[in-house]
Amino acid sequence: MMMCSRLRPPFPRLFSLRLLGTTVSGTEGVRNPNRLSATLAFEDPSAFRVKSLYELLRALSVFRLCSFPVLVNNCGKLMSIARTLLGRRGFSLLLRPTVYAQFVAGENESEISQSMEKMSLLGMRPMLAVPIEEDLGESTGEKRYDDNMEAMLECVRMSHSNAWSKDPMMQLKITALLSPELCVKLTKLIAQQPCDLDLLVRAMDGEAISFPGLDESEVTHFLYGLRRLNRIAEASVNKVRVLVDAEYTYMNPALTLVTMAMMKKFNKDGAWIWNTYQCYLKESRSLLLEALHLSSNEDFCLGVKLVRGAYMDKERKVAEKEDRLDPIHRCWEDTNDSYNGSLDVMLEAISQKPERYRIIVASHNEESVRRAAKRMEELGIDRDGGSVCFGQLLGMCDHVSLTLAKEGYAVYKSVPYGTVDNTLPYLVRRAQENRTVLQGIRKERDLLRQELYRRMRLRGRSS
Repeated sequence: MMMCSRLRPPFPRLFSLRLLGTTVSGTEGVRNPNRLSATLAFEDPSAFRVKSLYELLRALSVFRLCSFPVLVNNCGKLMSIARTLLGRRGFSLLLRPTVYAQFVAGENESEISQSMEKMSLLGMRPMLAVPIEEDLGESTGEKRYDDNMEAMLECVRMSHSNAWSKDPMMQLKITALLSPELCVKLTKLIAQQPCDLDLLVRAMDGEAISFPGLDESEVTHFLYGLRRLNRIAEASVNKVRVLVDAEYTYMNPALTLVTMAMMKKFNKDGAWIWNTYQCYLKESRSLLLEALHLSSNEDFCLGVKLVRGAYMDKERKVAEKEDRLDPIHRCWEDTNDSYNGSLDVMLEAISQKPERYRIIVASHNEESVRRAAKRMEELGIDRDGGSVCFGQLLGMCDHVSLTLAKEGYAVYKSVPYGTVDNTLPYLVRRAQENRTVLQGIRKERDLLRQELYRRMRLRGRSS
């Protein structure tokens, strides 16, 4: 994302936000303005003292490789070549102790449990992610979607039945249960004629519904997909919070429509189904405000996963190819303003009705994390009260996650799991989507290196 330099107006000391028909003063809800915590510092290498020597060396090695753009940009091709040369077994032996171990929790429940128990001891919580997703041209048929549903139901079971953490979460991609092609078509239909949420809720309940604009086979597939999602939601409500991922702008409106229908049905007494808002999109703030108004009007609780976004290059290429306006903010500063502004909106809403709204601040950006923590303190929002939590990817940004956990905040790590073969496509996509983050983790490498040198000095003194 390009950088731009511009003057920004200072934030006023007292501001007014009109939200859901209520005007809220920016200073309301402060329990004790003199009890503001010290600014969070993410500079201490001692956060990594909980890691073994092997974990330090592995992280340093993997992050060093990730600092080379040519390797990240071509990691899919390079891994394919390595697999051909080494064979399936040899390739697995190479990947398992390195990249796989850094970013994946394990293959089976026993391995996952070992990783999660260690995470729990460090004060962090797992947010399991089934590494399944599809894009256009990758649809595989109802049998595959049913298999994906079973995998996600198993994820619900593991998240709930193991005592890894209180208030467990999991991630879900709708395109693992509903074809991307149908989501694109639904997005176009929604633009012409809004769809009633009650219609989708009735379809989830098993009612035979017709959807104008879809042919018979598309309606059948849509109904199957809605019922798959309904089964997962029924299994998770009051047990596991399901965070639905956003994907590409050419299908996001359909994903949001389905997610809002799930919220309307299952979020009456708590935020069990959440939606994701990508703040690198110019429309992200308006989409978030629409969701707040809709949740108020339809009387359901709203859970929000707030991210910057990861599909920037593809979004811009598609927009250029289709001669559309670029949907992405023009520079990094604009995206930061978008993220921080949306964060402020949600924290204000939570300070008014913490039982109705929840947010996970899913960010590796230290300034956004500090801002959220400071604003929570100002608004009197509990660090571990359930309404606000933080999230980072497994294997990355541990200096932020561990510091937050140490200070008493609720912190989740996004945790993919599965075999090397099953997780490889997921890891390749995440690496390419997050390559800017991967190439910019110099600070984390420096802190890891400082901790390694400290141990070497201690060993030298004791010998």
